[in-house]
Amino acid sequence: MLLGLTTALVATVCFGFGSVFQAGGAREAPPADRVRVGLLAALLRSWRFLLGTGLDIAGFALSIVALRTLPLFLVQAVTNASLAVTALAAARLLRARLHRADLLGIAAVVVGLTLLALGSGHAGRDRASAAFHWALLGTTVLMLLLTFVLARRTGNAAAVGLGLLAGVGFGVTSLAVRVLDVSGPLDVFTDPAAYGLALGGLGGYLAYALALQRGTVTAVTAAGTVAETFGPALVGVVALGDTARPGYAWCALTGFVVAVGGTFVLSRFGEVESELGLPPGLAPSGPDPTRVARTAPPCKGDLPDKTDGEVRTERQVP
Repeated sequence: MLLGLTTALVATVCFGFGSVFQAGGAREAPPADRVRVGLLAALLRSWRFLLGTGLDIAGFALSIVALRTLPLFLVQAVTNASLAVTALAAARLLRARLHRADLLGIAAVVVGLTLLALGSGHAGRDRASAAFHWALLGTTVLMLLLTFVLARRTGNAAAVGLGLLAGVGFGVTSLAVRVLDVSGPLDVFTDPAAYGLALGGLGGYLAYALALQRGTVTAVTAAGTVAETFGPALVGVVALGDTARPGYAWCALTGFVVAVGGTFVLSRFGEVESELGLPPGLAPSGPDPTRVARTAPPCKGDLPDKTDGEVRTERQVP
């Protein structure tokens, strides 16, 4: 259990730093109104997105050990606590400001993960029926089809939907790693779960990038956390036999809820930066330029504009 928990924590650090660079790379790409090769090409030309993806790949490789040796509810809660790493790294390296809510979120994540580690038991089965493997692949295909549909829509509602789909894709990936038949190369290539793993990961990244272009980091992260954390955790308990330590079920459940709650609180971190088109912690220091522009005194010849409920000015061009 110690090896699995260590790899899960290191993977969380990789995910935390990777999300900062991925968000910046996604917003550097031209906005896309549909899934197309041009979007993927634009993302591949962004060094920020490539660096973030590289860190995510490293984190995923480390998390494989955890997924095969620890209960899914523990692994999912630990890896989804990467927002705490993102907030601390941005505050330390990029001089981003941590508000009281951010500090409370970080504290909740630490306390929750501690309780969860104390209350977690042994992982359940790493084998599942053929129907379970095919269900993983079918879920991935459905996720991709819905991603194609939502990619044609804009607004925060579409962003939330795409965030949920990204979480589903990443959740299927975690479940596929758990039950994948690794007896031999032929068994891997004939296992539907292997294709669910590949399509779920790629589809999740695509849905995540599209979601970041349409909505706030808060909406996308919160929606993805719901699908990626609760889905696999529930499946692990019900279908694969993951359990808590005898007599410590309350500790594991409390820790899970507190840790995920802290993640929700931290999803608010960097909201102002995201509105400016920057990932959390990468905004320039000083006052918000949008607020400065709104409160600047009008000049002679300006016309009032009350379309948004506030008095602003529109400069007349002579």
